[in-house]
Amino acid sequence: MPRDAEKNSLMFDATVLVIEDDAAIRRAVKRVAVLDAARVIEAEYARDGIDLAAAVGPDLIILDLGLPDAEGLDVCREIRRWSAAPVIVLTARHGDRDKVRLLDAGADDYITKPFSAEELGARLRVQLRRAIARAYGAEAGTERIGHLSIDLPGRTVRRHDREPDELVKLTRTEWDLLVTLVANAGRTMTHAALREKVWDGASKDPRHDIRVHVANLRRKVERDAMTPELIITESGVGYRFERPQ
Repeated sequence: MPRDAEKNSLMFDATVLVIEDDAAIRRAVKRVAVLDAARVIEAEYARDGIDLAAAVGPDLIILDLGLPDAEGLDVCREIRRWSAAPVIVLTARHGDRDKVRLLDAGADDYITKPFSAEELGARLRVQLRRAIARAYGAEAGTERIGHLSIDLPGRTVRRHDREPDELVKLTRTEWDLLVTLVANAGRTMTHAALREKVWDGASKDPRHDIRVHVANLRRKVERDAMTPELIITESGVGYRFERPQ
């Protein structure tokens, strides 16, 4: 499939975060990533990269293993604590032990330096496809979550705890909020990440807007909105979607 057609087939515009202290490598990576993503953002230092990952909620992260202010492994572990975004690590280390450590730290893939643009681009597209499939159910179709059936391609939700099964009417914002939470099930989504994902960063008072929309969504999808089982509040941080056991 031609590159443009492949990009147009994506179900959302991807954001790629590049954390790399070498400006020349950052430029090379950006030239590759921009072909497959709507936006590429950059960080030179580990702390800046972690902050951007938390605030923006990128769809994919390309992380250098050797950063001036922290080990890339530690950065990967930190990001993996609250983000499910695929992480591709750039490393000059070739040993199997190092590769195992990378994967154990939460990396999805690694590429050793020096690397070709073709190889990086191929690995980037593989991870983006997987992220899209997870987020939008491209492989799953209709997903059953407790008393809910969520048809991601059809953009519909049904409740099976009522007779007859009830079609839930969601606003566009409520749908985007639900899809974002489900796609990141088990991960706490910060207010900033939800603002960026659902509202494109446009809300002037994100916590108020998110709180109101979450309350409305809970009334529609929870068995009891006052004691939610699916959409859990992390006080002062954000919200987490929990799949029923």
